[in-house]
Amino acid sequence: MSGTVIAIDGPAASGKSSTARAVAEALGFAHLDSGSLYRAVTLVAIGEGERRGTDPAGVDPDTTLRSAEDRGLLLYPDGAGFAAYLDGVPVDGPIREPAVTRYVSAVSAMPAVREWVNARLRSLVRSGRNVVVDGRDIGTVVFPDAPLKVFLTASPEARAGRRISQRGHVIDVDELARETAALAARDEADSARPVAPLRRADDAVDIDSTRLTFEEQVGRIVALARERLHAG
Repeated sequence: MSGTVIAIDGPAASGKSSTARAVAEALGFAHLDSGSLYRAVTLVAIGEGERRGTDPAGVDPDTTLRSAEDRGLLLYPDGAGFAAYLDGVPVDGPIREPAVTRYVSAVSAMPAVREWVNARLRSLVRSGRNVVVDGRDIGTVVFPDAPLKVFLTASPEARAGRRISQRGHVIDVDELARETAALAARDEADSARPVAPLRRADDAVDIDSTRLTFEEQVGRIVALARERLHAG
């Protein structure tokens, strides 16, 4: 029996993962972070690239995916969510390293990689787990039948300010302008890319968190979920 899925999509720095984690905790669901699996595949691609003396983004995706399977790459239940395991050990630390961040967009844009990851995300839900999943194409491609789809966004300025604050920086005008411009360019690129573009599902609920506190945006999604699931 398949579990219930709440899909949260949105642009970069919109707070999808932290929001999804809090919503899952409030509902007693598991948080399924699709990005951690893409990062883990990217970590494998980096290793394959080092062995071949080439850029990891240039490694044939079938080679990377064969290596991922040979090394037992999977998401395993871990507390209130899932953790990526490679070679039998958790790799949450390594997949957050700058080298992975540098290449994850290129690796995750490969159609074969997306199909591989999507199949494993769906398999976890078919096992019966109720999950909150965040990403960029969760409600449009991965789980189009999710009973609740949320498109979480905020203005580029608000997202830029939050990202700078997370770094522990005092926000100044110049850094805010640079970060805002970078996020606006990322939004345009993510929406225009040919593979899994950022797109709002037709039946998604829009939540603009520009003027909301974190607690308020989480509360809105939790209330929507309880209303939809009770009605179902």
